[in-house]
Amino acid sequence: MPEALLQVKELQTSFVTREGTIPAVNRVSFSVAKGETLCIVGESGSGKSVTSLSIIGLVDQPGKVVGGKIELEGRNLLAMNKRELRKIRGNEISMIFQEPMTSLNPVFTVGSQLSEAMQVHMGVNRKEACRRSVELLKLVGIPHPDKALRYFPHQLSGGMRQRVMIAMALACHPKLLIADEPTTALDVTIQAQILELIRQLSAKLGMGVILITHDLGIVAEMADRVAVMYAGEIVEEALVDDLFDRPLHPYTIGLLRSLPQIKEHQEELYSISGTVPHLLKLPTGCAFQARCPGVTEECRQRKPELELREPGHSVRCFHPGPADKGEVV
Repeated sequence: MPEALLQVKELQTSFVTREGTIPAVNRVSFSVAKGETLCIVGESGSGKSVTSLSIIGLVDQPGKVVGGKIELEGRNLLAMNKRELRKIRGNEISMIFQEPMTSLNPVFTVGSQLSEAMQVHMGVNRKEACRRSVELLKLVGIPHPDKALRYFPHQLSGGMRQRVMIAMALACHPKLLIADEPTTALDVTIQAQILELIRQLSAKLGMGVILITHDLGIVAEMADRVAVMYAGEIVEEALVDDLFDRPLHPYTIGLLRSLPQIKEHQEELYSISGTVPHLLKLPTGCAFQARCPGVTEECRQRKPELELREPGHSVRCFHPGPADKGEVV
């Protein structure tokens, strides 16, 4: 196995509300190696984004990381104070957020926001930061980058703002890049360009990538490994080819069956019945039991653990098994 850049161990993040404590992330563990892309997939509310925010220490009240370890090259980020964590955030770990308009400061120019990160973390002067900013904007495909430095965020299109966010994330050559659905609001052409850019930079810089998405097409294109989340837990983790060829968890099988099939006529797309359970009202036993076609009494009474079932392939299920290939490929 390649050397681990990031190790997340038994991570628990909860939100305290009037109704009770919500376990948004429940004992999640995974690792990311240098130059590796891990895709985290799952429905909205499965805990993907909260996991990423926990890693970089941006979970706001009433949320709080209540257990586990997050180690970057052996250093436990959860044991660091705010000042120590600030030196790592934006420098060794960067994040691309889903909506750039809410992440960019509307009253500062693109150039000033790009330069700030390099001046703070790399100690370069203003002139050098400006020169590097032009190079970064050119790298991410923004036309006339010297002029773009003087633009405010509202003067750019959605695709251009997302490219600026990527440039900011890459400004200090991070060891780990977290991308939270970075192409959701973009057209297909721009989406492909941005994903290709992330892939090239990962290979060139040896940068680890955590890519959060609900698009299985992006997963197939980008991932080395995949972690599938459901109700705050990882229910399956595998190499990308293994996951698509031999899905073991009924939730993963359902997600793959939901994809439209080019080779066959379909009047209706398959959908997983039911809805994700409320995290304050999780059932005893398996969280997926109410939606699972193969549920048994054991599933209702006992909670399954994430166990290794095949080399490099773990699943949280008492009765795992691949679906018929015609249904999922």
